[in-house]
Amino acid sequence: MKENIGKVVKVSGPLVVAEDIPNAKMYEMVYVSDKKLFGEIIEIKGNNASIQVYEDTSGVGPGDPVYSTGMPLSVELGPGLIGSIYDGVQRPLDVLKEKYGDFIVRGSYEPALSRKKKWHFVPLTKKGSNVVSGDPVGYVQETVAIKHYILIPIGLEGEIDFIADEGDYTVEDIVAKVKTNGGEREVRMYQKWPVRIGRPYAKRLPPNEPLITGQRVIDAFFPIAKGGTACVPGPFGSGKTVIQHQLSKWSDADIIIFIGCGERGNEMTDVLMEFPELTDPRTGRPLMERTILIANTSNMPVAAREASVFTGITMGEYFRDMGYTVALMADSTSRWAEAMREMSGRLEEMPGEEGYPAYLASRISSFYERAGRVIVLGNGKKESALSVIGAVSPPGGDLSDPVVQATLRTVRVFWSLDAQLAYARHFPSIHWLRSYSLYADSLKDFYTSRLGKEWAEMRKEFMKILRREAELQEMVRLVGIDALSPSDRLIMEVARSIREDFLQQNAFMEEDTYTSLEKQKRMMRLIHLFYVYAQDALKRGVSLDKIVDLPVRVDISRSKLIPEDNLEKFDEIEKKLKESFEALVSEVQNG
Repeated sequence: MKENIGKVVKVSGPLVVAEDIPNAKMYEMVYVSDKKLFGEIIEIKGNNASIQVYEDTSGVGPGDPVYSTGMPLSVELGPGLIGSIYDGVQRPLDVLKEKYGDFIVRGSYEPALSRKKKWHFVPLTKKGSNVVSGDPVGYVQETVAIKHYILIPIGLEGEIDFIADEGDYTVEDIVAKVKTNGGEREVRMYQKWPVRIGRPYAKRLPPNEPLITGQRVIDAFFPIAKGGTACVPGPFGSGKTVIQHQLSKWSDADIIIFIGCGERGNEMTDVLMEFPELTDPRTGRPLMERTILIANTSNMPVAAREASVFTGITMGEYFRDMGYTVALMADSTSRWAEAMREMSGRLEEMPGEEGYPAYLASRISSFYERAGRVIVLGNGKKESALSVIGAVSPPGGDLSDPVVQATLRTVRVFWSLDAQLAYARHFPSIHWLRSYSLYADSLKDFYTSRLGKEWAEMRKEFMKILRREAELQEMVRLVGIDALSPSDRLIMEVARSIREDFLQQNAFMEEDTYTSLEKQKRMMRLIHLFYVYAQDALKRGVSLDKIVDLPVRVDISRSKLIPEDNLEKFDEIEKKLKESFEALVSEVQNG
């Protein structure tokens, strides 16, 4: 071991500078001091290597040894990931808690995947079969919802020389042997992959199918595609975590990965307390049976936050390679950027805007660019997608913050959270005039084939009404609502109905927390019909007050509470709406 030892020459918080590390490479994993604190080489100058240490470095000083591993920082991928809670460098927090108590002891290490637990392996191939990277040799039924396929590691192809019989094995047991040109290679149930290198795929596909979330403001106005990227910036308390919880629970993704990369309050505590108790609406089983949590709270060393986002997305790519649709939530990437800023300062690099490193934008884009809808490696030609939704917490909600701007240049969906909406208890608090989705055009064909042309026309009309309402509100502040014409006052009423009856959702009401696309269309149609009938009635001389006071408006407002299995009720309300306006018009004409 002697030849693999370097020596510490300087310690500055989480940054340790060491000399004489033999064959030091960028992003190599090393152990610092006899406490075996693990870190990663992030800069090499001559004989000196700067190491980002992922644990508290107090007590470490010049002269302490640095042990080289020759390996990049990697994660273990295999059965046992689903339902686990890890820290930013994939240490299993539940295992460490049992061993050490509530606080992680420095230098403590436990394998990310249990070496003792046995999994029931079912082979999918036979001796003599030709296999390539990404082909499944068998599977493990990890949870009721997830079949965990054991894949041929990337870079390996050849002929199956041995395949294990169906039975119970640990992750370290050999389940297959592949005969290659370079000799025989063993395949175990788990594999390792460096976190900073994206896992390859066969082909990237256009994002033409939406990730359906059941949140009306997202699905109807600002959709995200499967394999898409979204940014959720907003000030403290504006509902970023609320939205990510809702997406975790209701989006039509097979696997959810939730990364808490360091937060100011106790949002991650809420996640750790709530997620194990939540029920998956699709299976009726616990939500944790298709979820992985990475918890990296603020009292952990700042450097560990940077590793957590790459740890999470590598796991996401692994499940994507099995053919699953994966949704990754990062909360919040501002804390990750702050970690980069601190390390950059300690490295004495030239600062960029607001002290962030000059490479902030490229580092953020290197994370989001790993999302996508792809055909995965292997002979099966499976399609799958990895979607990334990152929350950003700019100081004071300032959207000109460098982290927000760097993120917006990379992602294609912007859900702008508004503190005033959150304080008014309007959730999701996504502001309809400041947000956008660049996927709307590419998803148009999907929505048209599923919901008809009417959907796009109503969506366009609703946005027009909401924009017009914002202009009219300025006039109302100056001259009062009575100065508006009846048609303008009608627009104000319809806009209020769109905001309160359609866009606002109650996460605690079973009928309202999730809305299918079909129900969303029916709700939009009701409001649109009211607007069309009301415009016609105004032209025929009906007073606006009578239109506004129609009892059927209560039915429109309560339509959000119609259960998904009883959508025929919308037909009754539409009929009542038509009859109400016919009665009003005939009353005026016969009056």
